[in-house]
Amino acid sequence: MEWFSRWKLVVVEWLAQAGVPEEQRAAMALTLFIVLAGVGLLLIGWLAVRLFKKPSVPAVEEQAIEPPVAEQEIVEPVSEEPVFPAESDAALQEPLAEPVVEEKEDAATEEPAPEEVVLTPEEVVSPPETEVVPVEEEAAPVAIEEAPPVEEIVPEPEAPVKVSLFERMRAGLAKTQASLVGRIDALLNSSQGIDEDLMEELEEVLVTADFGMQTTMSLMQSLEERISAGEAADPQALRGLLKDEIRQRLRLEAAPLDLESSSPYVIMVVGVNGVGKTTTIGKLAHQFVTQGKTVLLGAGDTFRAAAAEQLAVWGERAGVEVIRQESGSDPAAVAFDAAKAAVARKVDVLILDTAGRLHTKVNLMEELKKVRRVLDREIPGAPHETLLVVDATTGQNALVQARLFQEAVEVSGLALTKLDGTARGGMLVAIGNELGLPVRYVGIGEGMEDLRPFDPDLFVEALFDQQG
Repeated sequence: MEWFSRWKLVVVEWLAQAGVPEEQRAAMALTLFIVLAGVGLLLIGWLAVRLFKKPSVPAVEEQAIEPPVAEQEIVEPVSEEPVFPAESDAALQEPLAEPVVEEKEDAATEEPAPEEVVLTPEEVVSPPETEVVPVEEEAAPVAIEEAPPVEEIVPEPEAPVKVSLFERMRAGLAKTQASLVGRIDALLNSSQGIDEDLMEELEEVLVTADFGMQTTMSLMQSLEERISAGEAADPQALRGLLKDEIRQRLRLEAAPLDLESSSPYVIMVVGVNGVGKTTTIGKLAHQFVTQGKTVLLGAGDTFRAAAAEQLAVWGERAGVEVIRQESGSDPAAVAFDAAKAAVARKVDVLILDTAGRLHTKVNLMEELKKVRRVLDREIPGAPHETLLVVDATTGQNALVQARLFQEAVEVSGLALTKLDGTARGGMLVAIGNELGLPVRYVGIGEGMEDLRPFDPDLFVEALFDQQG
């Protein structure tokens, strides 16, 4: 039943991403399996009926082939007809014998007569032979003509693979771009100049795009100061100022991940339920492996059912090993085993998963602190990065999560998932502006390559690109 458990994991993960409550996922997955099994049985029954019906078709064809017997019957009277010519031949032979005795020199003239009689039966036999030959000749060229086009279609799908990172980023930000930049451009294009009404409407657009009130007020104050200094004389120049202010709030003075600073380099991943922690870990492991690093995963989510199995599936995809224990065991014990294994095997990176938990539950936050203490005891300075995974579709609630997790477990970076499925990209600017937390990664799709290291300049250019 290993295939069923893996299938169930994929369905549960999909239901989790769709926002289905955790207690309903298992039942829905089982229901879906029963429905699919029923459809499969119906399809097999239909195919069986079709197969049993097919033998009757050749029977009809055999009956259609039987009429040639009638042709054989026609051939038989033809063979009977020569009986009469045979008598006529005997009659002809008698007069022929007389001239042979009289004139032996005319034997050459007598020879063509019997040749004409032999040709008549040969002509009767030859027509069926000429009818059978063209049937074989027509069937052969049909198969030869169909073969070459199949070979021509195969190499075509290899071409449309090259897509630039900018294009993928712009595609992932399409909803945010339409909600934010699209409305800003419509507002600026309809304005004749920069006035108080324009600034009020711009402020409303920023607030509704989940920039948050504090970040919006900070942006508006900076824009008004630069307008007063004469840096913007028309609405289009104001667009450039806004773009520059957003870029500055995303450029945080935070050191990038330095995987060479420690061996192993430990990354602890935290976040609430359903934000995509396990998926993010799998994609991170894939990225590090492609960079030539050795990676080990720790299945520290021992609370959620099938969490370790789900992480094991991602480990297989990335080609890395997973350290795990039974469901319900102590997460700190998993962290201990993973740290020991990482040191013994001399891996480059250890990524530890943790149970999804509400940021409002104090006892669960204390459990995270215990995991951190165990890691620091086994590997001094660990975890070197505490990565908070945040669902971009939650809007301003993501800002609240980031603030509380930062206070509890010293979050050092963010991974923003599902950015391609929301129009609330402004909260990314709010987190950077209010909490000073760097965004390490952004998820712009479902593929293994769609978790990208965050580049503020590339993000802003893709967001404000007018051709998007």
